Amino acid sequence: MARSLGARARLALGFETTYGTPPASGFIRMPFAPGLTVAAEQPLLDSELLGYGRDPLAPVKDAITADGDVVVPIDAEAWGHWLKAAFGVPTTSGTGPYTHEFQSGAWDLPSFALEKGLPEVPHFAMYPGCRVNQLQWSMERSGLVTATVGVIAQGEDKSAASQAGTLTEPALRRFGSFNGSVQRDGAALGNLVSAEITYANNLDRVETLRADGKIDGVEPGIAALTGNVVVRFADETLLQQAIDGAACELVFGYALPSGESFTLTAHAVYLPRPRIGIDGPQGIQATFDWQAARDPGTGRMATATLINDVDLY
Repeated sequence: MARSLGARARLALGFETTYGTPPASGFIRMPFAPGLTVAAEQPLLDSELLGYGRDPLAPVKDAITADGDVVVPIDAEAWGHWLKAAFGVPTTSGTGPYTHEFQSGAWDLPSFALEKGLPEVPHFAMYPGCRVNQLQWSMERSGLVTATVGVIAQGEDKSAASQAGTLTEPALRRFGSFNGSVQRDGAALGNLVSAEITYANNLDRVETLRADGKIDGVEPGIAALTGNVVVRFADETLLQQAIDGAACELVFGYALPSGESFTLTAHAVYLPRPRIGIDGPQGIQATFDWQAARDPGTGRMATATLINDVDLY
């Protein structure tokens, strides 16, 4: 009897034309890291009936929930598909390399289908009607660069064979921590130890009564762009900004020597006034839990820019 192995698992993504209907072709093999939790779950409800003795009656099935996380590398090509799902279709310019600009605030977020395949069993689970609820990643001096993508799906359809067809496989060119940088108002943010970034669509499930147990859809709520920066306390620039209640622009980016790059620009970032404690004789650090808002000048909260040799997303 075959046993499923994570090393042989695969993940395929295909954008839908109609919500909840997986495409007949055009699926992409997506790279992913340990931590894939997208799945359907259906809990059991304990029987509340009395009068049948101390032993309980059979439980009743509750509603089905299909969602979870996908841990993915931030790279020069496949990452663009997750950006498209989170922000909407980008504006593309150039003739190679191409510049793809994703803007926050879009009402029309594309839906996609995910297929999680375990070929040894065989077990192939198709998740139609997926939308990205949030993207989250951190920046540090060293280590692998991955992001956690939160996904909400309409439901789950199981099959003994793949329904994704022939897969397109993007070239994998990963960004590393060494390639990362953070800028504040056009200048490098000094004394930076680490940073965290979370973009959330705050999706709302449309949970109507259906015979198949699936939801009717997911609708975007008020978006949020939040995170934190941890800095060695060497000057009062950020502290003074927090006290003044002023906004700044933060740009989180990665760039490869071959020319590919990814940047996320938070156009109007506000900082809270943090506690600055002394924990010992070592250097003192301060953590600023920032949040972004709509910038009156650009008319949006954030812009994600991906430069690569892909002509269209």
